[in-house]
Formats: sequence, C-alpha cells, structure tokens
Amino acid sequence: MSEQKQDVAATEEQQPVLQIQRIYVKDVSFEAPNLPHIFQQEWKPKLGFDLSTETTQVGDDLYEVVLNISVETTLEDSGDVAFICEVKQAGVFTISGLEDVQMAHCLTSQCPNMLFPYARELVSNLVNRGTFPALNLSPVNFDALFVEYMNRQQAENAEEKSEEGQTKH
Repeated sequence: MSEQKQDVAATEEQQPVLQIQRIYVKDVSFEAPNLPHIFQQEWKPKLGFDLSTETTQVGDDLYEVVLNISVETTLEDSGDVAFICEVKQAGVFTISGLEDVQMAHCLTSQCPNMLFPYARELVSNLVNRGTFPALNLSPVNFDALFVEYMNRQQAENAEEKSEEGQTKH
C-alpha cells in the first residue's frame, strides 16, 4: 500500500502546474491631447493597436507576465490624435512541470490569454471615462500568435543553417 502512495506522490510531483498568484495593473496611461476640439469633428476613427508580452522569472517556478497593449486612435479626415491608451496588465504565475516549448507556450499564450480580459476591460473603461464612443477590443488568438512566432523561429534557424552551409563550401 505504501508503494501506491509513493507512486501517487511521484505522479503528483510531475504533473504540470499553472496557478495564478496575483493579477494587477502595472502601468496605465490615457492621453487625449486634442480635447475638447476633437469632439467638434466628425467621428471617423482610425485605430492603431499594438500588443506585446514580457516575462520575468521572479523566483523558483514563479513568473511575472506583462501584457502590453497600446491603442492610438486618430481621426481619418484631420489626422488629429483622439486618444492614446497604454496598459500594462500583469500577473504572477506559478508554473512548473513543463518542457521548454510547453513553458514558452504557457508564458506567451496561456498567461496572456488570462490577462487579456482584464486589460480589455481597463482599456474600455479608460476610453469611456474620456467620453469617447465605446471601444471593445476584439479577442486575441494568442495560440495563433505563438504558432506564428515558432514558425518564424524555425525559418530563421533554417536560414542560418543554410548560410552556414554555404560559407563552409
């Protein structure tokens, strides 16, 4: 019976772990440099959207993941900036029991996917407080972004190997 308990304990130790420890706003900025005259113009917005992530290991099996979102809205006709909203939504996660590619996927896809609803709500609230029309960011497929990143890495590695092979001949 004790062997079964040891087997169960060993299996539990090897199970992948992903736990949220804390989710918080690390930085936020909202600028509306052309108020109030921007409201005198016809509202034909042109939206610029940037998204990135940062990861820092803060302890054993403990990682901070920061989702950076930047939204800049200008008016099509005049080119005037209506608003700029920048949000750094962060979280601390306990992650263990994953191989390299699984860990990369977790840090660049799963964790940002958990942070995105918070960041999306924050952006929406800030835009609303600026009395601009509602802005609801579309969902982001972080898995597709991760696959795209991995494909780029493989292509770059293949290109480097090809160049090394050409210089050796």
